[in-house]
Amino acid sequence: QVQLVESGGGLVQAGGSLRLSCAASGSIFSINAMGWYRQAPGKQRELVATITEGGSTNYADSVKGRVTISRDNAKNTVYLQMNSLKPEDTAVYYCNARISTVVLGPISVRDYWGKGTLVTVSS
Repeated sequence: QVQLVESGGGLVQAGGSLRLSCAASGSIFSINAMGWYRQAPGKQRELVATITEGGSTNYADSVKGRVTISRDNAKNTVYLQMNSLKPEDTAVYYCNARISTVVLGPISVRDYWGKGTLVTVSS
């Protein structure tokens, strides 16, 4: 069983900062890519940022220059530092990770999702 648990969301004024964290736990053999996605009310879930096991990053154009994704492989944790927040950043932020598990059989690889953490940016 694998769980992803996000934390760090909340209410912040425009121009402010937040740092999101997501910790993976359970029967983990290895973690490949990790990332953050968000879903605003009435909109589809969209990519915010991803990071590979080796540290290569990718960002959505809408957050480039304002957001930094990082990870601590020893802690199975991914972070999202968000600065200069805008009201349009308001959304539920979801953590995603591609995780390999081994439970009484061959290695299984699949994507896991956290339950989300709400970020609200007031104008």
